[in-house]
Amino acid sequence: MQDLKITTIQTDIIWENSIENRNRYDIEYLSKLKLGETDLILFPELFTTGFTMNTKAYSEQMDGPTIKWMQTWAKKLNTQIGGSIIIKENNNYYNRFIIVSNKGVECFYDKNHLFRMGDENNHFTKGENRVIHILKGWKLLLQICYDLRFPVFSRNQTIKAKKEYDAVLYVANWPAVRSEVWSTLLKARAIENQTYCIGLNRVGNDTHHVSHSGNSAITSPWGETTQLKPDQEEAVTFTLKKSIINDINIKFPAYLDANAFNLADK
Repeated sequence: MQDLKITTIQTDIIWENSIENRNRYDIEYLSKLKLGETDLILFPELFTTGFTMNTKAYSEQMDGPTIKWMQTWAKKLNTQIGGSIIIKENNNYYNRFIIVSNKGVECFYDKNHLFRMGDENNHFTKGENRVIHILKGWKLLLQICYDLRFPVFSRNQTIKAKKEYDAVLYVANWPAVRSEVWSTLLKARAIENQTYCIGLNRVGNDTHHVSHSGNSAITSPWGETTQLKPDQEEAVTFTLKKSIINDINIKFPAYLDANAFNLADK
């Protein structure tokens, strides 16, 4: 395990236009990064379409254009790239958080908690499994937006006196009207799980006039938070420090006193 660099791209999203979004990300973000500058590049939830429920028209396959585009850039920059898009599989539609390397798809997570207030549960199929991705020795738990409200689902299990994961990643389309909730819960997830918590949210207004202020942030296991500029498009690279994980594990190992449980029991 070594220090890990994660580049968060807090961006506006052109509504239901995958081609234009990818072209803009090429010019405004990815082309400005240097080879080997970062270990993982993150885009927000549904970063090629916005939070649309028009799943049939804008879904892709796992070998579709966005996955190929992600793989091309992963190879150019010698990095991994992640974000969620609409995937059609076996006549089901998933809000799928995918991480891609130059070798192809490394892992994917299907959103478990579908946002019923936005009718997501009537257009997408619920994912059932938690997914932990290992990158440079870091164990990264993948989560999407509304998952943030459900602490049991992100609970860091203690397995053989070790934490199940080292950082939790949330990609989101979280409305500005609930930005205080977003910031509060991100900090809570970091502190209660004694891990880094990275929350990446979009900015701008969607076609339904829902405003998104970003407020993307990284919070350390100690609760120390660095936040991106609200209401601005911005790409920022954070360094997750191995020394901070080691520090809290030694000085304040509360995770050793955690209750054991199974998600199925909840």
